[in-house]
This record gives sequence, C-alpha cells and structure tokens, in this order.
Amino acid sequence: MDLIQSYPDDDEFDQPPQSSGQTPPTSPDSSPLRLPSKSAAPSVDDTLLALTAADTSRALAKPLDPTQHVVNFNPKYDQLWAPIYGPAHPYAKDGLAQGLRNHKLGHVEDAAIGSFLFDEQLYSFQKFGYAADPSGYSGTNYVGDFDALRQHDAMSVYNIPQHEQKRRKLEKKIESKENEDDNVDVVDPTEVDNPASEAWLLKNRKSPWSGKKEGLQGELTEEQKKYKEEYDKKKGEEKEGRKDKGEAVEEKSTFHGKEERDYQGRSWIAPPKDAKATNEHCYIPKRLVHTWSGHTQGVSAIRFFPKHGHLILSAGMDSKVKIWDVFNSGKCMRTYMGHSKAVRDISFSNDGTKFLSAGYDKNIKYWDTETGQVISTFSTGKIPYVVKLHPNDDKQSILLAGMSDKKIVQWDMNSGQITQEYDQHLGAVNTITFVDDNRRFVTSSDDKSLRVWEFGIPVVIKYISEPHMHSMPSISLHPNTNWLAAQSLDNQILIYSTRERFQLNKKKRFAGHIVAGYACQVNFSPDGRFVMSGDGEGKCWFWDWKTCKVFRTLKCHEKVCIGCEWHPLETSKVATCGWDGLIKYW
Repeated sequence: MDLIQSYPDDDEFDQPPQSSGQTPPTSPDSSPLRLPSKSAAPSVDDTLLALTAADTSRALAKPLDPTQHVVNFNPKYDQLWAPIYGPAHPYAKDGLAQGLRNHKLGHVEDAAIGSFLFDEQLYSFQKFGYAADPSGYSGTNYVGDFDALRQHDAMSVYNIPQHEQKRRKLEKKIESKENEDDNVDVVDPTEVDNPASEAWLLKNRKSPWSGKKEGLQGELTEEQKKYKEEYDKKKGEEKEGRKDKGEAVEEKSTFHGKEERDYQGRSWIAPPKDAKATNEHCYIPKRLVHTWSGHTQGVSAIRFFPKHGHLILSAGMDSKVKIWDVFNSGKCMRTYMGHSKAVRDISFSNDGTKFLSAGYDKNIKYWDTETGQVISTFSTGKIPYVVKLHPNDDKQSILLAGMSDKKIVQWDMNSGQITQEYDQHLGAVNTITFVDDNRRFVTSSDDKSLRVWEFGIPVVIKYISEPHMHSMPSISLHPNTNWLAAQSLDNQILIYSTRERFQLNKKKRFAGHIVAGYACQVNFSPDGRFVMSGDGEGKCWFWDWKTCKVFRTLKCHEKVCIGCEWHPLETSKVATCGWDGLIKYW
C-alpha cells in the first residue's frame, strides 16, 4: 500500500513543468505515478499508407498503370477512368479514357471520307498543286497553290468540264493524224506490203470491235481432203457409238436340262398342273431345303417365276443370268450370257415368258425365257440401276428404268423409242414401285428422297424428303397395296402409306438388322403377316407385321445376304441369295 502511494497522481503528469524556482507540491493524499501500457499486437509498417494519404491529390489525378498487377489501395471510379498519359504520342496530353482505347496509342477511327473522294483530292494535288482542306472538307476551303486554284477554277482531275474534254479529244485526233501522215511520207512502199513490218501492221490494223472478215475458201489440197475424210469418218463412228452407247457383247444362251419339251410337247418353263397354293396361312421357315451353286461370283438379285414359282431367276456378278428348277430336279435349267459386266437387276414379265436384265455394261436386255434369245437391247449410255415393266397386262411393252444419271427413262419396246423421261431426282435412281392400281409409281434415289409420279407425266406429284431420312435402296409393296416398306440405310425399315398423302407411319418401324452400306432387299410374305430382309452379316430377318417384333433370324450366308423372296404358292418356303455366290431355299 505504501508502495502504491509512492507513485504520483495522474494530475501530476498533466501539470506543466515548474520553473526552477518553484518546488512541486507534495501531498500525502495524491495518487502514485502509473506505468505506460504496452500492446501485444505486432507492429505494422504504415509508411505506404501515410504516403498515400499525404499524396491523395496526386493519386487522384494520376491514372492507374494498366500493366501493374497489384494495387495497394482502393482507387476511386474517377481514378480508374482517368486519362492515360503517354510521352510518345503528340496528342497524348489530351488523354483518353481507357475504355475508349482501341489502339496502343489511343483511339483510332475511320475518317468520314470515301475512297473515291480521297483519290480525287490526292490526284488533284499531284497534278494541280491544290486540294480541298482535309481538316474540314466542305468543298470551299482549299490548301496548296492558290494561283493554280484560280487558274483552273478549282477543277479536280475527275471534274473536267465538257468543253475541255472535247478540246483534248480534238487535239489528240489531230496529233495522231499528223503522225500517220509523217509515217506515210517516210515509209518505203515495199515495207507496206511486207506483213512482218510495222508499216503493214499500222496500215492493216483493225478496231477490236470490227467483225472478222472471212477469207474466200480456195480448193482443198489432196492432203487436206484426205485429212477431212478421216476426220468425218472418225466423227461418224463416235456418233454411231454414242447412239448405241452400251458395250456390245456376243449374246448366247445354254440349256442345261434334259429336253426343252416333254413327251406332251409342253415347254420346260410351263408350270406344273398340280402346283396350287396349299395354305393361305404363311409360316416362318426353320431349316435349309436346297442350295443352288453355279455363279462364280456373288448373286445380286433373285426372282420367282410369276404366280407359280416353279423356277427361280438369278442375276450374278459374273455377268450371267441363270434360271433354276425349284419344283422338280433343283438344277440349273438355262444360262443367259449377254452382258460384259455384273448384272444389277432382273424383272419378269407378267406371264414369265420374257424377262429384263440390267447390267453395269450400261445395257438393258429383253430376253425370251424359253429360248434364251435377246429380243431387244436398250441403252442411254448410263448404268441402269433398276428395270421394271408396266404391271398392266395391256402395257407390257412399256419399260421403265432408273438410271445412274438421275433420270427414269420410259421406252416403248415395240418401237424402241424413248417415250418419256422423268428427270427430277438429284441422285442415281434405285427403285421403281407401282401403286394406286398402277396409275402412279414411287421412286427412291441416292438423294435421300421419295418422289411420287403420275404415270406418263414427268411432274412430281409428291416429294418426300426430311433431314433425318437416309437413302432407300429397296422398296416393296405390301400385299394389300396400302403400304410401302422402304429399306433405310440407317438400319431400319420404314413404312409409308400409298394413299393420297404418302405419309410415314411412325408406329411401324422394323429394326435390329445391319444394312448400312448394302442394298439389301425387303419383302413381304404372300399373306402380309411377315416382313423379311437380308442384312450385311448374312442373316435373314423376319418381323411380325402387326407387333413389329423380330420373329426369327436365320444365318443364311457367309457374306452379305442381299436378296430374299417368299415363294408365291408354298407359303412356308423362302429363297435367299448372297455375295458368296449361293442361292438357298429354306
């Protein structure tokens, strides 16, 4: 307690110091002297803060350096958008807000003067020594030589008065005439007759707009006559070749059966008397019945004999067409050789006595099925991708062919003339399918569209093309003729109605097989209950028409199963063909 009392009071610290003559007052009741307090916080260097606070006026005026990465204080809006100074630019003292800069030296913008006006003033200054004042071009202020300005009446190079132009033209004309006269006086007459001399060129020169004068045709020399004959002959051959266009091949046929006519005198193509439909109800085949092997390369298409199916026709990539017996022996009956390249498509006539074949040699041939004779050949010089005869019995002489040059060509086979061309597609035509009692037909093409035509009228009456559509290399008509099944190259079969609107049936879609890149054919069972198609892995797929579910899959071929046909009478039998050269009967 005594120790505490020994410290001076607070008031004693606050009192001013006493003069040397005075003695500090002492009181026993006064408080003792207190110790100075100390902070536990670390010391802070506030020099930069003090400098910033002291130099506020300068900091506000000075903008931030755009290149610095650290700002040690909170700048205000005015300081952020203060003008930037640069010693290198003469106009930098004015300064520009940073947001207006589009160039390292400031803001650059196009002057409001067109290139034509600029050229006019530039050339005027170069020629006359004066030009319009660029600082404020109004057409009255000028810079440069004012004497020349008054002399030429402020005329620019592009603004010469009409009387001046006429005067200059006249002067030029007189000058050129004088030069010509001088040349005539000096030129030697022999030089004028010499085509290699300049004098001859000057005398005989023509205006570039003057028409050419044809010289008189003299007598041809023997050499020229000989050349002309050869040339005409060559042209004639080319013309003749263009007329036929297809590759000419010797046509022959070989019969492989025992006899062409039986003991009753019936032809080998005559259908058997007892061949009748056993059952209307179709069943999916389960096992292999027979295999036909005779083609040395792949088989591209097969067709059963119409209505009876006792024979089957096949188109091979070995350029041959063969016909096989289905009902009895199961052997090859006849081979038709008339194409030089692979056969693309085949099509029977309604009675089966004749058929068409289309090959990559650009020929379409019309054969007699029984004798193997070629009745007629058609060609446009393009590859036929599909051939069809008109389905009506009274129009069996009309041939339609979808060509590689985007056209569908119609021939009258009696006269051999092209009677119509349907030219609207943008790609090679792949299929032709008759609908609406054969009054119309639908075509598909590599241009990923379907087009509906009125027969005989080359105008599209319905055009179907959607962004999601793919190319459709095969189309088949449902037995009730109300629907079309189209093989789409995105691995599905799409169904279109054949009524007026030809709409896509979105509820029916058959998928599961892999056909991308292959023109696998799609087909129906005779009663319309099943849809079938080959695929790229050699399988044959069967779907139920009503439920769209996969009913059965058969592994038919080692390579692509390109074609499949349902037997017209035997309702549980199916034929398939593939690129392994085999035709199989299931």
